[in-house]
Amino acid sequence: MARVAAPTPTLRVYADGSALSRYLDGAPCRAQWLAWTADHETELLTTPLGLTELRRAARPRGVEANGVAHDVGERLEVIRFSDQTLRAATKVSGVLPPFIALHLGAALAHPDVGGVATYDLQLAQASALHGLTIVSPGWPAAWWERAGG
Repeated sequence: MARVAAPTPTLRVYADGSALSRYLDGAPCRAQWLAWTADHETELLTTPLGLTELRRAARPRGVEANGVAHDVGERLEVIRFSDQTLRAATKVSGVLPPFIALHLGAALAHPDVGGVATYDLQLAQASALHGLTIVSPGWPAAWWERAGG
């Protein structure tokens, strides 16, 4: 009898507001972000904080950008801040700003997350130290290792 292989789970990618803002017209690396998300958007998840950061970036850009932010929020899985998220964030809050710590806590606490989509130096560095893959389409590989800071 032939064995049926179990499907390999798809690792999820946590996206912060710096990554989500790449959906907006005129954002740096927008073309590269859109090309990457064309194949990977179903892997993305975020938190209400990530969506708030996206909406904040969209607000001064007008109605169309606000519509894009709304559509992104409808398409992506939005996870809540669990007790595990807050515990993980607390462990890094001494060295990271609070919102960065919350983003990292959400990524670390979610059992399926293997990567973080970000263009934020501190989040990229801390995520890499915790073994997460960094996704920053349009930026050089391992950019966070060469950046000052």
